[in-house]
Amino acid sequence: MEELLDRVVVDPNVLVGKPVIKGTRIPVYLIIELIASGMTIKDVLKEYPELKEDDVRAALLYASKLLEREVTVTL
Repeated sequence: MEELLDRVVVDPNVLVGKPVIKGTRIPVYLIIELIASGMTIKDVLKEYPELKEDDVRAALLYASKLLEREVTVTL
């Protein structure tokens, strides 16, 4: 599963260093927002045909790994 993370890159020359799917300018946060808004993986792939299912899974895993290291915050 960790090999999915190779699909996410951070490059200061692409979207000011925001994590994106390798070979695209599609940021991880956008994929997370689309899933959170109710889109299915299939919907995301239809909207962004340059993505693969593993790209969407990589975005979810990346976000999960970031949150795993976060401290608890009360909203």
